[in-house]
Amino acid sequence: MLDTVKYLIGSAGPSGFGSKSTAEAVTATCCDLHQITAIITGATSGIGAETARVLAKRGARLVLPARSLKAAEELKACISAESPRSEIIVLPLDLSSLSSVRSFVSRFLSLHLPLHLLINNAGKFSHEHAITEDGIEMTFATNYLGHFLLTKLLMNKMAETATETGIEGRIVNVSSSIHGWFSGDWVQYLDLLIRKKIPYDATRAYALSKLANVLHTMELSVRLKEMGANVTANCVHPGIVRTRLTRDREGFVTDLAFFLARKLLKTIPQAAATTCYVATHHRLQGVSGKYFADCNEASPSSSAINSQEAKRLWLMSELLVSSPLTLRLDNSVASVRLCQDDDSLETASLRMSS
Repeated sequence: MLDTVKYLIGSAGPSGFGSKSTAEAVTATCCDLHQITAIITGATSGIGAETARVLAKRGARLVLPARSLKAAEELKACISAESPRSEIIVLPLDLSSLSSVRSFVSRFLSLHLPLHLLINNAGKFSHEHAITEDGIEMTFATNYLGHFLLTKLLMNKMAETATETGIEGRIVNVSSSIHGWFSGDWVQYLDLLIRKKIPYDATRAYALSKLANVLHTMELSVRLKEMGANVTANCVHPGIVRTRLTRDREGFVTDLAFFLARKLLKTIPQAAATTCYVATHHRLQGVSGKYFADCNEASPSSSAINSQEAKRLWLMSELLVSSPLTLRLDNSVASVRLCQDDDSLETASLRMSS
């Protein structure tokens, strides 16, 4: 009850910020980001667009990956009108396609730019069951697996940049408190979901993808430390906000739900605050593998702090993104089953069904 009251009135936590803080407010002391290059996924609308606007206002060079280049160019024009000296680069990216992720990374690396910030913000809520060209359930592929591969392919670049510039690199994964809604064996669930052996539950599929974001952050922070990289990885819950993420569920019921919950909703500038805080604030120097909400460290669900499950997810993800184990065949579904013993991957079998 007390936490709810603090949330509603926007009480500041240990960081000095709270639920009512805005992205501009939390970056006020980080006003010069001219040395920073940031990649922000899902920046063409909502929280991502506000994150991009504020970081550009503070001087950061932005690289905006987008499925809709038109939408990205429109955002670029809007940001440039407010911050005429901003440098913004638009590149194509469809996170649901592993080949598109690889193409984006290749294009980015060819620019020979540094990379200090990677903000994995893009999210999708698929109301209908869909399988990607890689044989992966659409929500899981877009919200998690595409970001996993993107991060994996850019880790060395970020480590090199941190070494060369002396500036700490930061990776921010945008999750949701909904990650706590998923329970059970996620490997088995994903396998059954891909093979259409169970009814599609859009909310549970979304919760799984967000749980994967938190587990990814945990294992990523461990691996960055093992690399000796001056790069941190943290995860954020932006809060409840109505954005284009709910576009597949527009209608009377959705409208009524948001009306009834309006006192709990954040504005988009408030929802972007935690991402911007974790990405830029000096107080978080060296802080890694943590979960943040309302610009303060918070506790994720018990399922999200299991280091064994985090490692298991990483191993499965490596398998899913590795050719030729990733199948991209019409009317086929790739199914992955993992067996693990002493933290090692013992067997991986790929099953196809038409």
